[in-house]
Parts: sequence; C-alpha cells; structure tokens
Amino acid sequence: MSKSQQSEINSLGFASTTRELEKNFKQVEEIMANFAKSYEHMDLDPFNLMKSSAEWYAAVAKDPQNAINANLSFLQKSMELYQHSLTSLLGGGVAAEPVIIEDKGDRRFKHEGWEEQPAFNAIKQSYLLVSKWLRDQVQGVEGLDEHTAEKVEFFTERYLDAMSPTNFAATNPAVIEKVIETKGANLVHGLKNMLEDLEAGKGELRIRMTDTSAFELGGNVATTPGKVVFQNRMFQLIQYTPATDSALKRPLLVIPPWINKYYVMDLQPKNSLLKWLVDQGHTVFVVSWVNPDSSYAETSFADYVTEGVIAAVDAVEQATGESEINMIGYCIGGTLLATTLAYMQAKGDQRVKSATFLTTMLDFASPGELGVFIDEEQICGLEKKMNESGYLDGTQMAGTFNLMRANDLIWSFYINNYLLGNDPRPFDLLYWNSDSTRMPARMHAWYLRNLYLENNLCKPGGVTINGVPIDISKVDIPVCFVSTVEDHIAPWKSTCSGARLFSGDVRFMLGGSGHIAGIINPPAAGKYNYRVTDRLPADVETWAAEAEVVEGSWWPEWDRWVKALADDQVAARQPGDNGMPIIEEAPGSYVKRTLNDISQTVAPTADERNAAAAPAPEPVVAASSQPAPADDLTAIKGIGPKLANVLTNSGIVSYAQLAEMGSDSIKQHLVSVDERYARYDTTNWPEQARMLMP
Repeated sequence: MSKSQQSEINSLGFASTTRELEKNFKQVEEIMANFAKSYEHMDLDPFNLMKSSAEWYAAVAKDPQNAINANLSFLQKSMELYQHSLTSLLGGGVAAEPVIIEDKGDRRFKHEGWEEQPAFNAIKQSYLLVSKWLRDQVQGVEGLDEHTAEKVEFFTERYLDAMSPTNFAATNPAVIEKVIETKGANLVHGLKNMLEDLEAGKGELRIRMTDTSAFELGGNVATTPGKVVFQNRMFQLIQYTPATDSALKRPLLVIPPWINKYYVMDLQPKNSLLKWLVDQGHTVFVVSWVNPDSSYAETSFADYVTEGVIAAVDAVEQATGESEINMIGYCIGGTLLATTLAYMQAKGDQRVKSATFLTTMLDFASPGELGVFIDEEQICGLEKKMNESGYLDGTQMAGTFNLMRANDLIWSFYINNYLLGNDPRPFDLLYWNSDSTRMPARMHAWYLRNLYLENNLCKPGGVTINGVPIDISKVDIPVCFVSTVEDHIAPWKSTCSGARLFSGDVRFMLGGSGHIAGIINPPAAGKYNYRVTDRLPADVETWAAEAEVVEGSWWPEWDRWVKALADDQVAARQPGDNGMPIIEEAPGSYVKRTLNDISQTVAPTADERNAAAAPAPEPVVAASSQPAPADDLTAIKGIGPKLANVLTNSGIVSYAQLAEMGSDSIKQHLVSVDERYARYDTTNWPEQARMLMP
C-alpha cells in the first residue's frame, strides 16, 4: 500500500474508528454480561403471551380457512411484487403502480430512497406485504375470546413495528446515506448514545427522547407565577398569582393525574392551560401530587380522595373564603374527581358547583388498547412486583404508554439516536413525558381491579370509600366532558359513556388530535377543531359525523360555559390572602422529585406494614392544669387546614385531646360549631391521634 493510500485511509478516520468501535464493543460486552447476571431470574413473559399464542394456534387449527385465504392472497401478491421488482432492477425503473402502499399516516418511509431506489422500494413493499399477511392471520379468528384476540392482535402489531426495515442500518436508505456522509461516525456516536442510555438505565435500555439538561422546572418549564400555599403528605397546592384586576368569585381547582406530573398544563407560557385560565380571570389552584416511595405502599385510593381532593377543597376554601368552587379533573385525575364528588354528595358536602372532565373514563367497559394489559394473570404478576417494592416504578407505566405508540415513541428515537447518531433534541413535552412518577402498590392494585378489570365505578355502590357507597348518578351539578377524537388512552366513545352517569346537565365536547395535543391546544395556535353538544346522543358516531365542526381550540368555548353558570366577580386574590401561609415559590418541591430521588432504605414487608398500621396501646392521659401542647391536626386523615383551625379556635389543639374525646364527642362538638360539619367522618380520628402521640 502506498503512503498516499495509507494517508487517505487515515484521513477517513478508519483506524481511529476501528479503535473506537473495539473499545465501545468491549463496554457493550461488559454491560450485557452484567445485565444478564442481574436479570437472569426476570419474567420474560410479563404479558402472558405464551398462553395467548397457544390459544390462537388452537383456534386456527380448528378453523384453518382464514389462514388458507391469507396464504393464498400473500402468494399472489408476492409473485406480483417479484415481477415488478425484477423489472425495476433490470432498468425499468420503479413501477408506477405499487403492489401495496403504506397507510397515509405512516411516517417511517418518508425518505425519498424508499420510492426512488428499486431495491429499497422492493424491501418496503415486501415488509408491507408480510405485515398484511400476518395481520390477516390473526384477525377475525373464530373461537377466540375477545380479550385474547385483542392481545394477540396488539402484540402482533408491536412485533411488526420492531421488524420494520427502517429499524436496521443495512435496510434504511437514510442511515446508509448518513454512513456515507459521515464515514461511519454516525454509528460510532450512536453506539455511545446507546451505552449512555444503558448505563443510565442500570442495564435496562431507556431511550432518551429529549435533551433533559435543556430544561429546568421553574426556569423554562412550569413558569407560571404562583405560590405553594398548602401541603400534606399527598400533595402540594399551588395558587397562581392573578393577571387581572378582578376574578371570578368561584375559584378553580385543577386535579391532574398522579401518573406523570401536573406541568403538562404549564409547559411554556405560549401553551400553558393554567396561565391561560389565570389570564381569563380565574383564581387557579392546582394539585401537585407527591412522587411516592416505599413508605406509601399502603396508601389507598380512598386516601387520594380524602387526603387528596377533599383536603385540597378545604384549603381552597380557606385561601379564598369561598364555599362554592369549580373543578377540573384531567385523565385519572378526572376519575378521582368523579369518585370524590359522589363521596361528597353522600356526605352532604355541596361545595363543588361545577366539574369538568378532560379525557376522563368512568365506564371502563371499552378501555381501548390499555385493555390488553388488564387481566387476572397480568394483575397478579404486577401485584407481586409491587409488593416487593411497595410501588409501581414509573418507567413501567411509561413503557406501557410508549408501547401503544411504538413507532412514534420508541423506534423513531432508536433510529435517530442510535442509527443516525443524532443527539436528542430539546422538546418540552417529551421532557415532561420522561419525568415519570411512581404509584403506591395498594392504590394501583385497587385501581386496576375495581376500575379496569371489574368496571365497578359506574355501578351504583360498586365501590366504597371509607365505607361510603359511591354512586355517580347521584351527582347532579353541571358537568362538562372534553374528549379528543384520536385518544388512545381514554377513547372518546368510552368517555362519552361515562358522561351519561351524571344526573345533572352535561355538556360534551369532542376536540381534535389526541390525549395531550387535543387538550393542550391554545387558541393562539389556531390548530384542530371541536364539536359540542348539550344533549348526549344515542348514536355517538352519527353525531360526530353530522355535528357542526368549529375550527380552533375548545378553551374559549369552555370558558363561556363555566362563566355562564356564575359570573360574579371579586377583587383578584393574591396567594397568602386570608392568612394562608406561603410555603415556597411555584412549582414547589414535590414536582421536582424524580425517580432517582428515592429513599435507599429497604421497603418494609407486608407484615411490617400491618404491624405499623396496628393501633397503639391506649395512652393514659393525666389530668393537668397546663394547656395541652399544640399539634399539627392536619396530620390526621380527614382534617384539612380549615377544620384544623375550627378545632384549634374551639380549644382542641392536641392529639391527646382528640384521643380522649372519642369519635362521637368530636362529631357532636363539630356540629355544635356548624351543622355542615356533620359531613365529616370522625370514626378513625381518635385512633389516628393516639398513633401520632409521642
């Protein structure tokens, strides 16, 4: 080899590239070895696909006609494609009429090479043909129960997603083009990106969707000015600083889902729903849920009702002095809100005067694609894992949602980061999507069983909260449901079914796009559209097809609706009014707790948790002329800040006093102060007080 040739090779960087590849592959080998050792006992079939596949095979064997038809169609189309491809490769150019084309919304094959280069065009059509053949094999099989059929079809689609030629360097023209352009440097950098993701995931590949270092909570996301005015073990309550001189008399309390964090509604000023609500003259409060660890293992759904929503309502009342409020619940937050409203109705608590439900399911009979993850076997497996840690790790739930849109939320980033060797780009929504939360074991298991598996919430008395039967049909306040036509998490037809449960006036709005984009749709963007009705149609599909389509955001339509209910104005309220203490600046500290910010202590066993929950021995309360020391009465479930003030002002300031009084005496005392306080359930207060005593 001449010196000039050697110099040319060195200039291309082949030698250094080879050394880098060798070094990186050694790291890959080490990481994979550690991964295999750490996960050698892992469940390789968490979705119980072996059983579903066996049932599918058995059904096909009994009625093979479907498979025969699919095979014949595939053979015919394959021969046609072979003839077209042979002609193209011999110089005839790409056939004007392809044998098969991708769906209109399929963005995987947008590179011009898939159309212009005969070899890649043949690869694409071959993949599409095989995909159609496999779909035909699994769809419409007689003898399969509906759930098994849905599971087989869903995971067949995920298999086809994974096997797309776009996911392999040698069969993706965009990747080959990049290899030529960078002389292979894209593959080296892509490998480094993969190694970093493996190390960050401690052996589990967690593909970065965005540059997380580009964002800071309170810095360039979640920036709407406000203060944290209340907190307990479940949440922080943020009150936003007014942007108008006057405000709607009724304050507005927003209940977000506890899966992911509230600031999806406050990403940037230009698309912040919370800021927009403040700008329209609402006094806005939002719940920022705690990111629970193993110490929350026994926290129940009922705790989210009483220590969560009702405690927040109490705090809003104290902060504003208003006993009438409007509320919004988003996704699971809406499910929690509906449950709380039924609980409050049963207790005679009528402070909530209107409720809005954003992409919220209450009737889980048809939960959409999420239903494939819900059956007895899968829930039992999940419960076993949660009992070991005390919670469901947020990455598992995020992985489930990502799997439902695998091409957009998994494989597109796999190609961009690893094959093309690009670094993830900053994107606020994807930053939020990557900021996962945990779910308490007891609460999450209850939620999956009672709502998804057994669909009990829509049945009168189907579930109880602290012994109170829940009946949503008893809730008669005006409600508004906002759903989105492309929602894969809360299908709009299912949300519409849940809207029928209420006995008061119901408005239903159907927006464009999906679960997030259709809700976070500011008017200034001029995107999407919506339909609206005040009469729930018997045939929702016919209504959707015939209803007037209004261009733009649904936000102003909702604002007109809620103000038409009551438009009384007061002077704008500042956080801290009415003596409410300012704890810290928004967005608060709870929302900043990530999956890595978790106690390193070992999770307690089930026996240890039960022992910790057992009542403490009855204390001996000695008579004393000295006043009882003041205790934090809000630490008792069911006592919010307002009620704590009522008790303190009437001389009840300590746990010892509550323990000595007993539940009946406490109830009588509250009723003597205000008959409306009869709604409070004091049954467990003395026992809790004893447990809190030193």
